[in-house]
Amino acid sequence: MNKEKITVNHFQKAKAAGQKISMLTAYDYTTAKLIDQTGVDSILVGDSLGMVMLGYENTLQVTMEDMIHHTKAVTRGTKNALVIVDMPFLSYHISVEETVRNAGRLIQESGATAVKLEGCDNVLPQIKAVLNAQIPVVGHLGLTPQSVNIMGGFRVQGKEEAAARKLIEDALKLEEAGVFAIVLECVPAPLAKLVTEKLSIPTIGIGAGPDTDGQVLVYQDMVGMYEDLKPKFVKQFGHVGEAIKAAVADYDREVKSGVFPEEKHTFKMEDSILEKLY
Repeated sequence: MNKEKITVNHFQKAKAAGQKISMLTAYDYTTAKLIDQTGVDSILVGDSLGMVMLGYENTLQVTMEDMIHHTKAVTRGTKNALVIVDMPFLSYHISVEETVRNAGRLIQESGATAVKLEGCDNVLPQIKAVLNAQIPVVGHLGLTPQSVNIMGGFRVQGKEEAAARKLIEDALKLEEAGVFAIVLECVPAPLAKLVTEKLSIPTIGIGAGPDTDGQVLVYQDMVGMYEDLKPKFVKQFGHVGEAIKAAVADYDREVKSGVFPEEKHTFKMEDSILEKLY
């Protein structure tokens, strides 16, 4: 278990030492606090909160206010893990100036340490400007959920030669720009391995095979709480959703049958006082 605050330097040291990096998403204080107590290196407040917390079909409706609100809750519950926050759709697409302002808001108002942006060529000027503002940046290549409409859905990326070459080129561009890590999402495992070998900065995989420098999963997927979408790359390490439903069903039954609350769950008062109230 980590006993000291993880920084961006930890990622580079882990890559150099061949140590895998663990990352999970979280969107609230309680979950972040539980994750932080386990030794996980990093918590990502992903714009996936739009789907797993807010019930949207994708991430495109998530706002800056949503990201700040949820990230503030996460940072209150985190002492050790490095907190990274996604920049939501359209928060970094309009202009360099607006991108820096929004990245600054995310860091200043939420308490996160770094931001994550999707894409490469279309956002390189923004990434460089954010880095010039002394804000650490994580890149994101492969399946970029904010581009889901252009991509035609949630599909594996980089299977064809041209697309694979472009992904490698983009990864090298992001490294040169100064990002300290790159998330590779839904990328064929051999390609993710090749990208990882070519980079001096760590790669964090989600649906990118075992040879990336680290892994990230959506917390609700990993513990079996989110049933709307079940990606192939998710392994359920628990069945919390079933446990919650069972507990709630027991509560519902006991309330309706009068079993709960029992005497041990109630507070008492003096009979002499109670008699005066009738």
